[in-house]
Amino acid sequence: MSKITTELLLERAVPRSTRLRKIETLNLSKLQLKTGDLDPRLFSRLRHLQKLDLSDNLLDKFPNSLSLPDLRVLNCNNNKLEDVTALKQFPLLEELTYENNVYLTLNDDYKVMFLLQNLRLLNGKDITKLANHVRRVNSRKLTSKVTAHWEKFFRDQLPEKYTAEQVKSIRKKFLKSVQTNVVYGPSSLSEFTRWRVKMIAEEFLAYSLGLELNTDPEPEEKMDENEEESTESPREAAEEVGQGGVTVTPSKRKRNHSKTGSGNKRSKTQANTEEEEAVVNPRKSSHVQDDPAPDKPRTSNQPAKEATPEPEQEAEGTQKNGEQLLKEQSNRRSRQLTGEQKSQEQDNGVVSLTPVKNSKGKEDVSAEPLHFLQCHSKGNSREDFKTQLWSCVFEPLLDCGARKDPIVSSSRTVATCGGESICLIDCETGTVLKKYKVATEEFFSVAWTTLTMVISDCRKKSHNILAAAGRRGIVKLIHVAADFCYGEIKAHKKPIATVCFSPTQETHLFTASYDKRIALWDIGIPDCDYNFKASQLLVLEALSIPLRIALVPTCPDQYLLAGCEGGCFAWNIKLDKEQKSRPFEAIFQFPDEDGGMTTAHRVDGLAFVNDDIVVSKSSKPGCICVWSWSRSFDAKGKGCQRTISVVVLAELEWSTTDMSYLTLSTCPAKDYVFCGDENGSVWMYNLSSYTTAWSSAKGKRSDKKIPPTQILKWPELRVNGEQLSEVLINNVVSDPTFTYLVVLTSVNITAIWKKS
Repeated sequence: MSKITTELLLERAVPRSTRLRKIETLNLSKLQLKTGDLDPRLFSRLRHLQKLDLSDNLLDKFPNSLSLPDLRVLNCNNNKLEDVTALKQFPLLEELTYENNVYLTLNDDYKVMFLLQNLRLLNGKDITKLANHVRRVNSRKLTSKVTAHWEKFFRDQLPEKYTAEQVKSIRKKFLKSVQTNVVYGPSSLSEFTRWRVKMIAEEFLAYSLGLELNTDPEPEEKMDENEEESTESPREAAEEVGQGGVTVTPSKRKRNHSKTGSGNKRSKTQANTEEEEAVVNPRKSSHVQDDPAPDKPRTSNQPAKEATPEPEQEAEGTQKNGEQLLKEQSNRRSRQLTGEQKSQEQDNGVVSLTPVKNSKGKEDVSAEPLHFLQCHSKGNSREDFKTQLWSCVFEPLLDCGARKDPIVSSSRTVATCGGESICLIDCETGTVLKKYKVATEEFFSVAWTTLTMVISDCRKKSHNILAAAGRRGIVKLIHVAADFCYGEIKAHKKPIATVCFSPTQETHLFTASYDKRIALWDIGIPDCDYNFKASQLLVLEALSIPLRIALVPTCPDQYLLAGCEGGCFAWNIKLDKEQKSRPFEAIFQFPDEDGGMTTAHRVDGLAFVNDDIVVSKSSKPGCICVWSWSRSFDAKGKGCQRTISVVVLAELEWSTTDMSYLTLSTCPAKDYVFCGDENGSVWMYNLSSYTTAWSSAKGKRSDKKIPPTQILKWPELRVNGEQLSEVLINNVVSDPTFTYLVVLTSVNITAIWKKS
């Protein structure tokens, strides 16, 4: 039964009334109302209602037909609203407030300013001047751009006499292309721009081609997760409509086993600490547009709506602890590099890509470069090629969260970190979906977990949470869907090298620090107001700085491996023990250059290929060691010794460089290992033909080094006509299905390759 009755409405009227049609002011705040409680049939009797207070309830949206024709003032503060487009049913609305609806963003402010022509006050601020700009100047500019896009790329693609199927095809391609390529205003308003562009494009097609106009009452532009977002340039899309589609992409790289040189050693602690925010540009733009300067930071410690900026300004968000976190949200285009841009942009200071062809060797796996992004730059500088990029991880797939790849069951959204910023990138389109910045921080590591959060009453919903940490020793916790950093954990007094979540306990986070400790934290689950309680569960003492950590897949709640500056160690992390601070349980010996065994070496790469097989690097130059966890650790039980010789299964041929911190990663589902080198190349190893034999109890060691299946060579990137050189590959990560390969470099470039 609905909470709202005729008697309640009469009682909550101000002043009290005896007839619904006489009520002009109504207070329905603090009633725990949900959307289903707003009965359109009952509200339709409030014909003269002018002021309505629905604050402090649990509304997630408005019904589309409340029929309040005379409504002038509406208060929706402190609800759970996710969309504002239904408010267009109140055309006479003059004053609107919806603060503390954490799912609403700056883009929603602009939507209501466009939809509500009489709106004067929004969240207590006079928006008359800005609203006029949105309704007139913004609309005029976008209409001009949409029309020009059609005239340039699509008008000539329809014959004089066209069929319904041809119209349907070009309509679909035009709508996708125009939303991707028409850009106007600051990047923080990209979602609003896409929403308006789609609306204008549909009106244009309806007028030009006589198509039926989409009259969907909720024209919210949200990409369907099962629909593939367009990655074509306008010209490519147009050419496919005609006969003989043409696609311009960089050439595939052929395998090339070139000898690699050596470089100087470097330390992560020496990485530039002044890297800041990035240049973000439309893919096909012929010039670079730097982001406008952000507004003055806010200091509220409550989840709050972004401040309304001037038309050419961006807004900054807040976080619970009061520190500012810049949120550049919703579909930002980073500077992207394509072969055809070289002649157009080389002289304008924009990096351009010249594909390098290499026909040597037989290619066993095919991958091609999709995007080269510069999205972690200091001060939006086009000249910043110094910011080091350190860590990336793909977002877990949710039913309604991370963007799905249309072909495979995998997320195509990846989080990257470097300098003072964290970026969320759509690998297929090259779009920077969101960006977060913390001044004075240098991020070294990011990790995802999925928390089941209570969003209202007893309703529960799964949300992806991103943890990020770095030089300051602080872990930032970000609710990505809400664009909100809801808290932080002061985990260590020294920098944090890496973080990872437990695969079995969603709130358990490991942090490995330069203080020579690995801490296990329970980050808790935030309530609907983002209150949470974090607690330290365990401290693992190391003899040197831990660089990489990995939980043993067969017993992730019992054993943790860590690659450190001074060797490879294992700890018992079972929480049923009383001892909260623990020394390592085992240290592993590896073969050295002289044929002996050593424990004293830097292990800067460590990962599991499957439940048992481990890959690590740095004990010997020019190779990556493949070894068995179970067969090595089982030997410990015989003598209970603290020093264990690993059971080596094979060695992978790799660069002979002595450069440090070029880490490796694996794709367990495909038995692949990836590692970059000091020359910008990515070494890929397919171990699927070896793992079965290695898994047997009598599996023998491979006598010869296993060569890479393929080496992806770094293409020539030119800046002002000069080639970008000395590219180090700090990290390489694939998605779980090995569809996308994300490459992080020492020169502030994120490269995205796609397996074909």
